Amino acid sequence: MATYGGWAGKVLRVDLGTGKITAENTIEKYKDFLGGGTGIGYKVMWDEVPAGTKAWDPENRIIFSCGPLAGTGAPANGRTAITSLWPLHKKELVGTGHMGGHFAAELKFAGWDAIIVQGKAARPVWISIEDEKVEIKDASHLWGNGIYRTTAEICAELGSSAQVAAIGQAGENLVRMSNIMTGNSHSAGGLGSVMGSKNLKAIGVKGSKSVKIAADKNEWKKLNDYILSLAGANNQWVVPKTPQPWAEYSDKGSRWTASKGVYWGAADPPVETGTCDPHDKHSIAYRTHKGIFDFGDIGEKYTVRMDGCHSCPIRCHIVLNVPSAERYGVSGYATNTCIGWWGRGILKTKRNTIEDLEAAVVGKHMTDDLGLWCNYGLIGRTLHYLYEKGVFKSVLSETEYNSIPWDKYLKNDPEFIIDFCRRVAFKKGEFGIAMGEGIDRLIERWKLDPEEISKDHYLVYFSNGFPKHHASENGGQVGMLINTQYNRDSQCHSHSNFLSSGLPLEINKKLGAEIFGSPDAIDANGNYTPMNPYKAKFAKWALIRKELHDSLPLCNWMFPWIASPLKERGYKGDTSIEAQLYSAVTGDKKTEAELDLIGERIFNLHRALTIRGMGTKEMRKEHDYFPEWAFHDENGKKPFEPGTNVMDRDDMEKALDLFYAELGWDKDTGAPTKETLEKLGLKEVAAELGAKGLLP
Repeated sequence: MATYGGWAGKVLRVDLGTGKITAENTIEKYKDFLGGGTGIGYKVMWDEVPAGTKAWDPENRIIFSCGPLAGTGAPANGRTAITSLWPLHKKELVGTGHMGGHFAAELKFAGWDAIIVQGKAARPVWISIEDEKVEIKDASHLWGNGIYRTTAEICAELGSSAQVAAIGQAGENLVRMSNIMTGNSHSAGGLGSVMGSKNLKAIGVKGSKSVKIAADKNEWKKLNDYILSLAGANNQWVVPKTPQPWAEYSDKGSRWTASKGVYWGAADPPVETGTCDPHDKHSIAYRTHKGIFDFGDIGEKYTVRMDGCHSCPIRCHIVLNVPSAERYGVSGYATNTCIGWWGRGILKTKRNTIEDLEAAVVGKHMTDDLGLWCNYGLIGRTLHYLYEKGVFKSVLSETEYNSIPWDKYLKNDPEFIIDFCRRVAFKKGEFGIAMGEGIDRLIERWKLDPEEISKDHYLVYFSNGFPKHHASENGGQVGMLINTQYNRDSQCHSHSNFLSSGLPLEINKKLGAEIFGSPDAIDANGNYTPMNPYKAKFAKWALIRKELHDSLPLCNWMFPWIASPLKERGYKGDTSIEAQLYSAVTGDKKTEAELDLIGERIFNLHRALTIRGMGTKEMRKEHDYFPEWAFHDENGKKPFEPGTNVMDRDDMEKALDLFYAELGWDKDTGAPTKETLEKLGLKEVAAELGAKGLLP
């Protein structure tokens, strides 16, 4: 058998029901699926979890997997994919949560590519991994505690360099809106209750090994220097927010917020971010001042520094110090980013105010310690929507309704966040139970009107229990198609990273034409043209790259790089970076096209899992829904008028036709054909779907 770099070579399997611990060969079983991330996750789910299994059944698997790039030093390789049946989906179909931090690298340092957990322990346990020494340990002293204490206790036992993935009380109590957390702020949303159902409190890992790289040191350094030369800021913004001496363009929406006179204001002494010329790779970590982007100008004063995941030069995690938040019983120090600050969304605080910062800090500590998830912010919007509609008053008993501190809610008092989080995490009353079930089950439980929910522009509910995630506002039909494909919010940034680079439209069109065959693949945001085949190619490419990133791993919040900040390159990035890194690390030489084919294989396996789980091939009719709000502009504008993201129904049906054709899927059903699956090396998958009558 060939020897490769990158992979540790072993997958750990832990059966909590029998206590049996075994190891499997990564290359033999999973190399065709990149031997990592969602590639391993979907393969295990297909081979081992039959249709009809529920998320909390002992027969369900939960797979923690990284990939060949994890722990290598490649830029932005810190992602861990966690795949299982998705508790929030009404049919509990396959889904994946993703967490950053340092867990993936530490798992590789311990000599493992992935962990497959199955069965159910008879009592609360945690899994201890120190290189080859793997034990199932009693967790009765941890059960009932939050993620912070659990992480501290395990690190005290394994050592401070250990990395921990844990659940809080929400996961223990089988709250569907619960998460798995590492590093006290990097969360994989939606899967906490799967660990809870197995009586698994945490996994702690500490390694002492290195990850071998096939390329020689000079070649590896040259490749990494080249990649860093093309890096932008967070989400690959390649132009700065404000005019800079080096920059031809600027965009006030950019996440490249560094500038002369802009500081990490709470550092001691304060640190100036500076102008950050893109040719200076040593200043990359200063480019993204996320304190300003997430909180407005006031965020500068309270930002201690930027933090991030293993081997990531971008540093998009903000370390804040907001002393006035301590009067609510939490630390004033808090670290998170983007939607990770979702706890403030339980209130309606005004942005760019100290009240908003305090709510963010209180919310971060409550949600991250209890292990609650927000479904990409939908839980907060649902709370506001239902309150304003008077729903709580009608469905709750008078006693329970009056026990909820609505006066604090109306005053934007962070004490309400604390009360809300505890009710949900501990399933307190009808309010706590229902809010933790997710919106689809809440609609059924309280007999809400699903059509009204689907029309609402504030909730922006998409389908299958999740909200939009870079949908029509990012590429029109491209973003909409991407949002139809998963059993949770799409978590895809391949398209939005490029479309929101900050470059002028004519440059984006030129760059896009080189990849998708025509500048017509690219529209200006809010000024969309009718569907065409090039947009279908764009949507397919974006999804395949997402699966590649989730399996290698590379952070899909940064990659792929169609654009770069370099004027001398015509702002061109390099979409072959993934193939270059994979080939250099593993020694298994792959072209960009060859690696994309593996990504397509992984994506099609996800589609096959969804079809098998639903028991129907009718994906077009029963899965790939578009929400009503997408077809109605609040100001009455029509599709294809400037200044609106509203879509046209017939055009979106055409979009599905072209998208399915691009993927080799059947137009009428939206299911992969036998020929397509076999071409992608999924002959056994085609055979099983065929035997079940699930092929078109």
